[in-house]
Amino acid sequence: MKLEKDLYIKFNASLNKLDSEDQTYGCRANNPNICGSCYMEGVCAFVCDDEICKRPTNAWKKQYNKLSKGVKYGKI
Repeated sequence: MKLEKDLYIKFNASLNKLDSEDQTYGCRANNPNICGSCYMEGVCAFVCDDEICKRPTNAWKKQYNKLSKGVKYGKI
C-alpha cells in the first residue's frame, strides 16, 4: 500500500485510468480530514487495498466530465 501522501490527488489533476464519475483513484477531496467517508473501511482510498475512493465529493462528477473532454491520463 502506498504512503498516505501519495494518495492525495489534486482535484484538477489529470485523470487516472481508474477514475470514473463514481470513484477516484486516491483522494481528491480538498480537505480529506473533514470528509464524511475519511478512513471508512470499503469506501476511503486511504484504507482500501485498491486505493480507490468509492464516495468522492458531490462536485466530482462535474469535474470528471470536464477533465474527460481532453483526456490525458496521469500516472497510476
